[in-house]
Amino acid sequence: MDSSPATAVIFDLDGTLVDSEPHYYEAGRRVLAAHGIADFTWRDHTRFIGISTRQTMETLRDEHRIAASVEQLLVEKNRSYLELAGRSTPVFPAMRDLVERLHADAYPLAVASGSSRAAIDAVLAGSGLGALLPVRVSAEEVAEGKPEPDVFLEAARRLGVEPGGCVVLEDAPPGAEAAHRAGMRCVAVPYVRGTEGEAWFASAGLLFAGGQDEFDAERAYRWITAS
Repeated sequence: MDSSPATAVIFDLDGTLVDSEPHYYEAGRRVLAAHGIADFTWRDHTRFIGISTRQTMETLRDEHRIAASVEQLLVEKNRSYLELAGRSTPVFPAMRDLVERLHADAYPLAVASGSSRAAIDAVLAGSGLGALLPVRVSAEEVAEGKPEPDVFLEAARRLGVEPGGCVVLEDAPPGAEAAHRAGMRCVAVPYVRGTEGEAWFASAGLLFAGGQDEFDAERAYRWITAS
């Protein structure tokens, strides 16, 4: 794997740039409740952090034997999520600082996420980061979601850079593994406490084990630009 300074930086969205997981949990809880599943907890939700919305709903549909199609469940969840996200989705302040600094230095930047394209666009528009992150890839647009590398490879293609020159910022083990499979370096900022020891985080070049509470934009910037 290339160890020269990065030529481009790719950000995961949910749990990395923005604290949107509470909205995703509530949207999923509402959908399941509408289909007779009343005991979906935050702990249940954390199993799916880092994988695509489609993969999540496919698994939940199978586990709970829901009669509705995956497509219907996706429509319902996206509708509910967009309603919640449209009110407010907070950006992690240190991540905003890092994005702004990299943008000022003219680094090509992208977002690669398991969320729908509509969700990505809505959250970035409301965050004030939209103009800084015009290149966006949704798992809807590629063959496989994380931990497969497809979204990151497509982001690199759209940025016009080689995968080995990219650094990925991720909060979830499947995303860190996807970066590894793409041949990209990774800055890992675990969202869920207790996941910092996951095997898939072992490939990260820089790990902030304490998550966003520990994340240091200056340290990450120095590592990205001089690794």
